Amino acid sequence: MTDFPDDLILRINGQEISGWQGIRVTTGCERLPSDFEVLLTERYPGEVDALLVQPGDRVEAMIRKDADTTDRILTGFIDRYTSSIDKHAHSVRISGRSKCQDLVDCSAIWYSGQINATSAFDIATKLAGIFDITVDGDPATEIAEGGVIPQINIMWGETPFEIIERIARFRRMLVYDTPDGNLKLSRVGTISQDCGFEEGINVERAQITYSMDQRYSEYITRTLTMSKFEDSSIGVYSDVQGYFHDAGVKAKTGFDGNPRFRPKFIIVENGGKQGPEIARQRGEWEAARRFGRSAQLHLTTSTWRDVGGNLWTPNKLVHLDLPSLKIVDKTWIISEVTFRRDETGTHADLTIMPPQAFEPQPTLMQPVMAEITEGQGQPNGKPQ
Repeated sequence: MTDFPDDLILRINGQEISGWQGIRVTTGCERLPSDFEVLLTERYPGEVDALLVQPGDRVEAMIRKDADTTDRILTGFIDRYTSSIDKHAHSVRISGRSKCQDLVDCSAIWYSGQINATSAFDIATKLAGIFDITVDGDPATEIAEGGVIPQINIMWGETPFEIIERIARFRRMLVYDTPDGNLKLSRVGTISQDCGFEEGINVERAQITYSMDQRYSEYITRTLTMSKFEDSSIGVYSDVQGYFHDAGVKAKTGFDGNPRFRPKFIIVENGGKQGPEIARQRGEWEAARRFGRSAQLHLTTSTWRDVGGNLWTPNKLVHLDLPSLKIVDKTWIISEVTFRRDETGTHADLTIMPPQAFEPQPTLMQPVMAEITEGQGQPNGKPQ
């Protein structure tokens, strides 16, 4: 691995502060917002007080790459400033989160309370723009693949993130923040880091958890309608939409010597013509996502960067070769990264899973409206 002199720099009120005794910055493609915490211990309290750091101050967190270059990793605000003293030292702990904290903490502003005939990108842009947050996405591709979203209603008191996350699931996209503090709507990543992790080369510690308790042999998708139940036997309900199997579970044998039987009923929203397709997507999603999350790798490495000098980045592919953990020649997705420096040295802690683990859950924006509006003479089935 190339040796880069990494250091965390906080730019606050025009001052660049470094030399922290403790550092933690965490970012991920399944968490919002990114956050950080730093610890500074000074012998003389006046040195720290002169920094005039206040909660609410704007902050940029950057990681130094070389003498002339830094990589920004977080843009946001100071949340808390904690100062303490004892007879030997004065310590300061500063924590903060990216700009997207406002999308998680605050209530959404949308004066009509209803959004019609638009894209997830456009909805996210309008909700986030109020907080001076831009959105990175591909609206043309989104509409080309899925058409416009006909209508959603905003519930009083919902946060912008709750609304954005709901419509993102409808479009099967992940929602997370970028180093400049803005929002990203993205599919599961297809770009790879410049290197991966190899046992005995760049892995300090690794732990893999393989699980079966959340996997099932078959997933049976159903919609609940007003129709009467015709039978009480599995497979002949009039509202069963489909069967989906996990071969890995069925390959196990029970005590009777037969393939293990672990059925899971999935109730899917009733959506008229969209219902069967959503039911199919939901069944495939349940099987794939539960398989993906049945293998979670937690890994620690001694560098914050790959061989190309790029920081480890969530939603990027990484090659794995860890024979002792039965992971050989696999390419998985980075879910979360924590950049850390403490008394034990410099480390990056990563959570890595198979790509199937990151497919957002398919959902219907209007579970019942499609049936109500069909055939009522309204153009394109859109509410008036």
